[in-house]
Amino acid sequence: MSASASWSYTAKATLWPLLGRDDWAGQDAFGAPVAFDCDYSAKAERRVNARGVEFVTRQLIYTEFAQAKQGDFVLIGESTATDPVAAGALEIRAITRYADTFDRAADDFEIAT
Repeated sequence: MSASASWSYTAKATLWPLLGRDDWAGQDAFGAPVAFDCDYSAKAERRVNARGVEFVTRQLIYTEFAQAKQGDFVLIGESTATDPVAAGALEIRAITRYADTFDRAADDFEIAT
C-alpha cells in the first residue's frame, strides 16, 4: 500500500465477487466476502459503464483494491454475510482506474455503484 493510500483509505468495505449467473433459476452465485481498505462518498451523478449503459451513481468508493469488477457487489463496512443483497450491498456499475501519482506503488480505483 502506498504512503498516501495508508493515510487516506482508513474505512473498510466488503466485496462479494460475482462467480456466475444461473439463467434457469434467475439467481447469481457469489464468492466469499472479502474486506478491503477504502474511502467513500455518497454522490448521485450520471455515468456510463464499460458497456455504454447510462446510470446514476449511489456511492463512490476509492481504493487500491484491484480485484473488483463490474457486476460484483460491494458494501461500506465489514460483513461476513453470504448473501450480499440481504446484507445491503450494491452492484458495482463502473470502475475507473487512476495512476498512483506520488509513490507508483499501486494504482487507485474509483468504484461506482
